[in-house]
Amino acid sequence: MQTQTAGQGPADFTTFMRAYQDMVYTTAARLAGNDAQAQDIAQETFIRAYENFGHLQHSATPGGWLKTVASNLAINYLTRQRRRWRFFSELSGSDSDDAPESEFEAPDTLLADLSADERSVLVSEALKALPDHQRIPLVLYHFEEMPYQDIAEKLHVSLAKVKTDIRRGRAALVPALGIVAARETLES
Repeated sequence: MQTQTAGQGPADFTTFMRAYQDMVYTTAARLAGNDAQAQDIAQETFIRAYENFGHLQHSATPGGWLKTVASNLAINYLTRQRRRWRFFSELSGSDSDDAPESEFEAPDTLLADLSADERSVLVSEALKALPDHQRIPLVLYHFEEMPYQDIAEKLHVSLAKVKTDIRRGRAALVPALGIVAARETLES
């Protein structure tokens, strides 16, 4: 474990943290789908950054390092949660993978009237409504730009499951984003 060295004070780390706090929190929130958990993940990410600050301060890619740590922490948390509650979800007898799929694709201009901030808030809220098995691969693919195969390896699932979950996650976002009303308008 590398820790701070002489000449690197708390003020340097505070400046570093402020520069990356929004990115780290957003990464954690998109994956965890829970604001409180995202705050814990962001805090743990910065604890690890503090421990490695001597290296990170001179790194060409500290943002990538932070994003990777935040992603891994979020996935580890969700994996632990999934294992804990798998028994109860199996007892429910409902298989969310049997849900009907949507063939509708949203036009690129559908959210064009919204500002970037409004779109970001709308997408973040819609993502929170998705189950973990859809949200996580969707976020890793679209926001973290991970290839399908890497997502499958990271989540310890098959490539086919990743593709299916991403497709179904996209379909689930349609009503969450209010696109159903727009589809009816487009079809009439």
